[in-house]
Amino acid sequence: MKLDILAFGAHPDDVELGAGGILATHAASGKKVGIVDLTRGEMGSRGTPELRDAEALEAAQILGCAARENLCMSDGQVSYDFESQLLVAKIVRKYQPDIVLMNAPTDRHPDHGRASRLVEEACFISGLHKIELDDNEKKLAPWRPKTMYKYLQFYNLNPDLIVDISAGFEQKITSIKAHTSQFYDPNSNEPETVIASKEFLDSVVARAQDWGRIIGATYAEPLITVRHIGVKDLTALK
Repeated sequence: MKLDILAFGAHPDDVELGAGGILATHAASGKKVGIVDLTRGEMGSRGTPELRDAEALEAAQILGCAARENLCMSDGQVSYDFESQLLVAKIVRKYQPDIVLMNAPTDRHPDHGRASRLVEEACFISGLHKIELDDNEKKLAPWRPKTMYKYLQFYNLNPDLIVDISAGFEQKITSIKAHTSQFYDPNSNEPETVIASKEFLDSVVARAQDWGRIIGATYAEPLITVRHIGVKDLTALK
């Protein structure tokens, strides 16, 4: 299955928080989108890996994803070594995305920055013809995405591009709330965390509104580009 957009996250719920609106709006317009989680989030203070697996699948359906996979890397120890790059490169070749989204280049959780470097380098490795990779004994052809972007997470970083997600904002919020073990639940007896507070969910809405304000939209998500952005028609830009 070829995808138009493939979003990678170090943990289940990373993509929903950083780029859920982008996936939802593009899926609604007929684009094929998917998510790959690098870990199962097993080191998280709340929930279990099994519960998080189920939450991730529900969230993917809400966003309109055509595929969601988990590479089962070690949570808290995401590495960008060559073996890990090959695992990600195999996924890139499998889905042949035109656009790849990935974690922020630096963030509160150390896995996010490492995952960002891993995916960026794996996208390059994926295009090398002399590296042979197969899936179920089927040889995977070299593939390199046309563009790559990094979504913002906990830290406020300077973006290069802001995407109007007004049409998909409700799906974004609903997909975040599908991760019930991780976010605000007044009836939960699990440990308190920064992202499990009501204030954190309120901040997700407020940030989307503020990014939207900058481009004259109701809600938006910012992106950092890996390569320079090129356009043919300046009038198509806001």
